[in-house]
Amino acid sequence: MFESLSERLGESLKQLSGQGRLTEDNIRDTLREVRKALLEADVALPVVRQFTDQVKEKALGQEVLQSLNPGQALVKIVQDELVHVMGDTNQELNLASKPPVVILMAGLQGAGKTTSVAKLARFLGEREKKKSMVVSTDVYRPAAIDQLETLAGEVEAEFFPSRSDQDPVEIARGALDAARKRHMDVLIVDTAGRLHVDENMMSEIRRLHEALDPAETLFVVDAMTGQDAANTARAFNDALALTGVVLTKADGDSRGGAALSVRSITGKPVKFLGMGEKTDALELFHPDRIASRILGMGDVLSLVEEAERKLDKKKTERMARKMKKGRAMDFEDLKEQFQQMRNMGGMASMLDKLPGMSGLSQMAQDESSMKQFRRMEALIDSMTLQERRKPELIKGSRKRRIAAGAGQEIQDLNRLIKQQKQMGKMMKKMKGKGQKKMMRDMEAMMGGQGGQGGQGGPGGGLPPGFPGQ
Repeated sequence: MFESLSERLGESLKQLSGQGRLTEDNIRDTLREVRKALLEADVALPVVRQFTDQVKEKALGQEVLQSLNPGQALVKIVQDELVHVMGDTNQELNLASKPPVVILMAGLQGAGKTTSVAKLARFLGEREKKKSMVVSTDVYRPAAIDQLETLAGEVEAEFFPSRSDQDPVEIARGALDAARKRHMDVLIVDTAGRLHVDENMMSEIRRLHEALDPAETLFVVDAMTGQDAANTARAFNDALALTGVVLTKADGDSRGGAALSVRSITGKPVKFLGMGEKTDALELFHPDRIASRILGMGDVLSLVEEAERKLDKKKTERMARKMKKGRAMDFEDLKEQFQQMRNMGGMASMLDKLPGMSGLSQMAQDESSMKQFRRMEALIDSMTLQERRKPELIKGSRKRRIAAGAGQEIQDLNRLIKQQKQMGKMMKKMKGKGQKKMMRDMEAMMGGQGGQGGQGGPGGGLPPGFPGQ
């Protein structure tokens, strides 16, 4: 996320890192590059002007000019201003109203509104322990009603049925009555989308708003549309008071124009980021954490929170005990590690949140790198449970059967077996060592000695061609 903006801003600010002091000239030159970076990221022009003016005013202050490290001082100013532009702090949902709390979801067609309804129901269930009912008032697309019913089953939310021959307001009133009777905590209402903001759409959603009196009215918009997302949200907000914005498809937004423009243009906070298609791919929008990611400083806090929610603690503890005892990792362990990594959003998502690793996250998204993991997992899936737990059994005819079952060559399997053996040797060496020594050994395994994993070099812990080798 925000890869291109992060790269451009990093290059712009790096120019000052070696400067002994800040002057009006070098500040002006740097901000010219920052301005270009923001415009290329499709940030709205008024937002860019306000941003650079604020940074310049603070950078020319005596506190910065007299700083021992003026370059770092300017980076801090840029970071603070990024946070301010995006809203300072995360704005939580208003769930304090008398239940059922009504959340009205609005947006254009194709923005991911129906999926966001299901994601929000799952989020509220897992994080807030709230029972949710969902309902679709999109009578123009029967497929939207069917889609929401299917998703509701996946996220274990109550589904209130509706039909295309019903009036949207009557559907909503019926759902609200049912939510009260079933003692639901939250009612999430999906609405019809249009290809553009029109009067018919506004009239209908105003009627829904009047009938439901929602605690939250969230506008769902595609982050990849850049500043157009902010302009659409403003047009919608002019017709109906919004309480917040949900930016979808943010994982595909390498620019960041929407995230940086929405708050300034609409005055409404971004409350959530949609970070993928799965129903658990919804993140709270924390301006300080996003600013940190944009500047390549990572977001370790979000990574830790995600790990606590998504990692299987029993499996993780079992693996830790195995490493402590110096026992070799078998193929069953390796498969579990792949699954855990997928639960965390994949290698690219994890690297994006680690300080200084945002550049590698782009490489990890490369299809050739991801193919390596898929090929390795296919080979493991082709093994019997006994073979996974006792790799030494894999010889001769077993190798031919496993490779054929995975649609690969025997040499591919041989590379995987070699990597497993090298990882086993490393884990035995790590037995009883301190944490620092373990980290040095792991660094060597990951290519620190210049070897090619699985190709005969000492860095055999990762598939050939993996970033960092």
